[in-house]
Amino acid sequence: MNSDLQKRIQEALANPQNLGELADADAVGTVGNSDCGEMLRLWVKFRQQDGKQVIDRATFQSFGCETAIAVASLATELIRGKTPAEALALKPEELAGELGPLPPMKIHCSQLVEGALRAALSPAAAPTTAPAPATAPAAPTLLDSFTQPKPGGVKITFLDAR
Repeated sequence: MNSDLQKRIQEALANPQNLGELADADAVGTVGNSDCGEMLRLWVKFRQQDGKQVIDRATFQSFGCETAIAVASLATELIRGKTPAEALALKPEELAGELGPLPPMKIHCSQLVEGALRAALSPAAAPTTAPAPATAPAAPTLLDSFTQPKPGGVKITFLDAR
């Protein structure tokens, strides 16, 4: 990754926008990438403007690399004021906003944000995980652990700090 892009990512990370859960969200999208282990959840709140539903606010939480966090931060600002159709029309490279073109090894970060946006705004059209190879047995994923309730709540196991 070139130093100019790294500097823009660091600037976005120094003051991330719209980070955290949005309690009264109208839509939520969660995606995970099994190739790199990243996850992103996006919350969206709508408002009426000129007889149309537009995105009033979007927030996110990410379990991912710096680039994914930076793209999500910029994208939540970019989609504000857009209709769902306008937001869904944005391409992954547009969601990266001020970061500019991402190198091939980081394109999946903007695709992760696009996937979360699609999952929130058109749940039927967006997969929640990257497809597993056809020969692999279906195993629980990190995404499954977040989206499937556990009977009896959460169990915390403390490690011996020797």
